[in-house]
Amino acid sequence: MTTPQAPQACILDLDGTLVDTLGDFVAVLGFVLADLGLPGVTRGFVEHTIGRGSEHLVRTTLAEVGADAALFDHAWQLYQQHYAAVNGEHAAVYPGVVEGLEALRARGLPLAVLTNKPGEPARELLRRKGLDGYFGQVFGGDAFERKKPDPLPLLKTCAALGTAPAATWMVGDSRNDAEAAHAAGCPLVLVSYGYNQGEDIRAVAALQHLDRLDQLRLLD
Repeated sequence: MTTPQAPQACILDLDGTLVDTLGDFVAVLGFVLADLGLPGVTRGFVEHTIGRGSEHLVRTTLAEVGADAALFDHAWQLYQQHYAAVNGEHAAVYPGVVEGLEALRARGLPLAVLTNKPGEPARELLRRKGLDGYFGQVFGGDAFERKKPDPLPLLKTCAALGTAPAATWMVGDSRNDAEAAHAAGCPLVLVSYGYNQGEDIRAVAALQHLDRLDQLRLLD
Protein backbone atom coordinates (compact mmCIF):
# COMPACT_ATOMS: atom_id res chain seq x y z
CA MET A 1 0.00 0.00 0.00
CA THR A 2 1.39 3.40 -0.95
CA THR A 3 1.88 6.02 1.74
CA PRO A 4 -1.04 8.48 1.66
CA GLN A 5 -0.28 12.10 0.93
CA ALA A 6 -1.57 15.06 2.89
CA PRO A 7 -5.12 15.85 1.78
CA GLN A 8 -5.85 18.65 -0.65
CA ALA A 9 -9.60 18.21 0.02
CA CYS A 10 -11.90 16.07 2.14
CA ILE A 11 -15.18 14.29 1.40
CA LEU A 12 -17.37 13.49 4.39
CA ASP A 13 -20.36 11.21 4.76
CA LEU A 14 -23.39 12.66 6.57
CA ASP A 15 -25.57 10.17 8.48
CA GLY A 16 -23.54 8.41 11.15
CA THR A 17 -20.47 10.56 10.46
CA LEU A 18 -21.52 14.18 11.01
CA VAL A 19 -25.04 13.81 12.41
CA ASP A 20 -26.73 11.05 14.43
CA THR A 21 -29.96 10.73 12.45
CA LEU A 22 -31.15 7.34 13.69
CA GLY A 23 -34.00 8.93 15.65
CA ASP A 24 -35.27 10.65 12.50
CA PHE A 25 -35.34 7.38 10.55
CA VAL A 26 -37.11 5.54 13.38
CA ALA A 27 -39.77 8.26 13.65
CA VAL A 28 -40.36 8.56 9.91
CA LEU A 29 -40.64 4.81 9.32
CA GLY A 30 -43.02 4.60 12.25
CA PHE A 31 -45.29 7.19 10.64
CA VAL A 32 -45.12 5.49 7.23
CA LEU A 33 -45.94 2.03 8.58
CA ALA A 34 -48.79 3.42 10.69
CA ASP A 35 -50.23 5.20 7.65
CA LEU A 36 -50.14 1.92 5.74
CA GLY A 37 -51.69 -0.04 8.61
CA LEU A 38 -48.56 -2.15 8.95
CA PRO A 39 -46.70 -3.28 12.10
CA GLY A 40 -43.69 -1.29 13.25
CA VAL A 41 -40.00 -2.20 13.20
CA THR A 42 -37.43 -2.01 15.98
CA ARG A 43 -34.84 0.69 16.44
CA GLY A 44 -32.17 -2.00 16.09
CA PHE A 45 -33.51 -3.05 12.70
CA VAL A 46 -33.40 0.54 11.47
CA GLU A 47 -29.86 1.05 12.77
CA HIS A 48 -28.64 -2.04 10.93
CA THR A 49 -30.47 -1.16 7.69
CA ILE A 50 -29.67 2.51 7.04
CA GLY A 51 -26.72 3.48 4.88
CA ARG A 52 -27.54 2.32 1.37
CA GLY A 53 -30.00 5.07 0.51
CA SER A 54 -33.56 5.89 1.49
CA GLU A 55 -35.17 3.79 -1.26
CA HIS A 56 -33.29 0.73 -0.02
CA LEU A 57 -34.39 1.50 3.54
CA VAL A 58 -38.06 1.69 2.56
CA ARG A 59 -37.94 -1.48 0.44
CA THR A 60 -36.14 -3.43 3.16
CA THR A 61 -38.57 -2.19 5.81
CA LEU A 62 -41.56 -3.30 3.75
CA ALA A 63 -39.99 -6.73 3.35
CA GLU A 64 -39.27 -6.90 7.09
CA VAL A 65 -42.95 -6.44 7.98
CA GLY A 66 -44.15 -8.82 5.27
CA ALA A 67 -45.74 -6.15 3.09
CA ASP A 68 -46.34 -6.49 -0.64
CA ALA A 69 -43.42 -5.00 -2.57
CA ALA A 70 -46.00 -3.28 -4.80
CA LEU A 71 -46.64 -0.89 -1.89
CA PHE A 72 -43.25 0.72 -2.45
CA ASP A 73 -44.40 3.69 -4.55
CA HIS A 74 -47.03 4.70 -2.00
CA ALA A 75 -44.65 4.08 0.91
CA TRP A 76 -41.91 6.10 -0.78
CA GLN A 77 -44.26 9.05 -1.26
CA LEU A 78 -45.26 8.89 2.41
CA TYR A 79 -41.63 8.56 3.47
CA GLN A 80 -40.60 11.71 1.60
CA GLN A 81 -43.52 13.68 3.05
CA HIS A 82 -42.81 12.62 6.63
CA TYR A 83 -39.06 13.04 6.29
CA ALA A 84 -39.42 16.61 5.06
CA ALA A 85 -41.41 17.42 8.19
CA VAL A 86 -39.26 15.50 10.68
CA ASN A 87 -35.80 16.15 9.17
CA GLY A 88 -33.36 16.92 11.99
CA GLU A 89 -35.97 16.95 14.78
CA HIS A 90 -34.65 13.76 16.38
CA ALA A 91 -31.05 14.20 15.18
CA ALA A 92 -27.93 15.61 16.82
CA VAL A 93 -24.49 16.65 15.61
CA TYR A 94 -21.92 14.24 17.02
CA PRO A 95 -19.46 15.53 19.64
CA GLY A 96 -16.24 16.73 18.03
CA VAL A 97 -17.77 17.35 14.60
CA VAL A 98 -17.87 21.15 14.72
CA GLU A 99 -14.36 21.26 16.18
CA GLY A 100 -13.14 18.87 13.49
CA LEU A 101 -14.74 20.87 10.69
CA GLU A 102 -13.26 24.09 12.08
CA ALA A 103 -9.80 22.48 12.03
CA LEU A 104 -10.24 21.35 8.43
CA ARG A 105 -11.46 24.79 7.41
CA ALA A 106 -8.49 26.39 9.18
CA ARG A 107 -6.22 24.30 6.95
CA GLY A 108 -7.98 25.80 3.94
CA LEU A 109 -9.19 22.43 2.66
CA PRO A 110 -12.19 22.33 0.31
CA LEU A 111 -14.87 20.15 1.91
CA ALA A 112 -17.75 18.22 0.36
CA VAL A 113 -20.53 16.06 1.76
CA LEU A 114 -21.27 12.84 -0.12
CA THR A 115 -24.23 10.87 1.19
CA ASN A 116 -26.66 8.25 -0.04
CA LYS A 117 -29.49 10.35 1.43
CA PRO A 118 -31.33 12.29 -1.32
CA GLY A 119 -29.76 15.67 -1.94
CA GLU A 120 -32.48 18.07 -0.82
CA PRO A 121 -33.08 16.52 2.63
CA ALA A 122 -29.30 16.27 3.04
CA ARG A 123 -28.84 19.98 2.36
CA GLU A 124 -31.79 20.84 4.60
CA LEU A 125 -30.39 18.73 7.44
CA LEU A 126 -27.05 20.52 7.18
CA ARG A 127 -28.87 23.87 7.26
CA ARG A 128 -30.98 22.91 10.26
CA LYS A 129 -27.92 21.72 12.19
CA GLY A 130 -25.79 24.75 11.30
CA LEU A 131 -23.23 22.78 9.29
CA ASP A 132 -24.00 23.97 5.77
CA GLY A 133 -21.42 26.77 5.84
CA TYR A 134 -18.52 24.34 5.98
CA PHE A 135 -19.18 22.68 2.63
CA GLY A 136 -18.71 23.97 -0.88
CA GLN A 137 -20.36 20.87 -2.38
CA VAL A 138 -23.15 18.60 -1.16
CA PHE A 139 -24.01 15.54 -3.24
CA GLY A 140 -26.88 13.21 -2.37
CA GLY A 141 -27.68 9.72 -3.50
CA ASP A 142 -29.70 11.12 -6.39
CA ALA A 143 -26.81 13.20 -7.77
CA PHE A 144 -25.17 10.42 -9.80
CA GLU A 145 -26.13 7.25 -11.64
CA ARG A 146 -24.95 5.02 -8.80
CA LYS A 147 -24.60 5.27 -5.01
CA LYS A 148 -21.87 4.26 -2.57
CA PRO A 149 -20.41 1.62 -2.26
CA ASP A 150 -19.86 2.16 -5.98
CA PRO A 151 -16.80 4.40 -6.45
CA LEU A 152 -18.50 6.59 -9.07
CA PRO A 153 -19.89 9.16 -6.58
CA LEU A 154 -16.45 9.64 -5.02
CA LEU A 155 -14.79 10.04 -8.40
CA LYS A 156 -17.43 12.58 -9.46
CA THR A 157 -17.05 14.48 -6.19
CA CYS A 158 -13.27 14.57 -6.57
CA ALA A 159 -13.76 16.03 -10.05
CA ALA A 160 -16.10 18.68 -8.64
CA LEU A 161 -13.52 19.55 -5.98
CA GLY A 162 -10.76 19.67 -8.59
CA THR A 163 -8.54 17.22 -6.70
CA ALA A 164 -7.13 13.81 -7.54
CA PRO A 165 -8.60 10.86 -5.61
CA ALA A 166 -5.20 10.09 -4.06
CA ALA A 167 -5.19 13.61 -2.57
CA THR A 168 -8.83 13.55 -1.45
CA TRP A 169 -9.53 11.92 1.90
CA MET A 170 -12.87 10.22 2.50
CA VAL A 171 -14.28 10.28 6.05
CA GLY A 172 -17.14 7.88 6.72
CA ASP A 173 -18.65 5.43 9.16
CA SER A 174 -19.44 2.27 7.21
CA ARG A 175 -18.26 -0.46 4.91
CA ASN A 176 -20.15 1.33 2.13
CA ASP A 177 -17.82 4.30 2.53
CA ALA A 178 -14.80 2.02 2.81
CA GLU A 179 -15.56 0.02 -0.34
CA ALA A 180 -16.23 3.18 -2.33
CA ALA A 181 -13.07 4.92 -1.11
CA HIS A 182 -10.81 1.92 -1.72
CA ALA A 183 -12.20 1.43 -5.22
CA ALA A 184 -11.86 5.14 -6.04
CA GLY A 185 -8.32 5.37 -4.68
CA CYS A 186 -9.18 7.84 -1.91
CA PRO A 187 -7.40 7.56 1.46
CA LEU A 188 -9.99 6.45 4.00
CA VAL A 189 -10.72 7.55 7.56
CA LEU A 190 -13.50 5.87 9.56
CA VAL A 191 -15.33 7.06 12.66
CA SER A 192 -16.19 4.46 15.28
CA TYR A 193 -19.61 5.74 16.36
CA GLY A 194 -21.77 5.52 13.24
CA TYR A 195 -23.86 2.91 11.46
CA ASN A 196 -22.18 -0.12 9.93
CA GLN A 197 -24.98 -2.72 9.73
CA GLY A 198 -23.98 -4.02 13.17
CA GLU A 199 -20.35 -4.76 12.26
CA ASP A 200 -17.33 -3.44 14.17
CA ILE A 201 -15.95 -0.72 11.92
CA ARG A 202 -12.46 -1.18 13.36
CA ALA A 203 -12.31 -4.48 11.48
CA VAL A 204 -12.40 -2.48 8.24
CA ALA A 205 -9.01 -1.30 6.98
CA ALA A 206 -8.52 2.46 7.09
CA LEU A 207 -5.82 5.08 7.44
CA GLN A 208 -7.29 6.13 10.80
CA HIS A 209 -10.17 5.09 13.06
CA LEU A 210 -11.57 7.99 15.09
CA ASP A 211 -13.80 8.24 18.15
CA ARG A 212 -14.34 11.95 17.37
CA LEU A 213 -13.86 13.90 14.16
CA ASP A 214 -11.56 16.39 15.89
CA GLN A 215 -9.08 13.54 16.43
CA LEU A 216 -8.35 13.51 12.69
CA ARG A 217 -4.61 13.73 12.07
CA LEU A 218 -3.66 15.38 8.79
CA LEU A 219 -0.30 14.63 7.22
CA ASP A 220 2.13 17.49 6.58
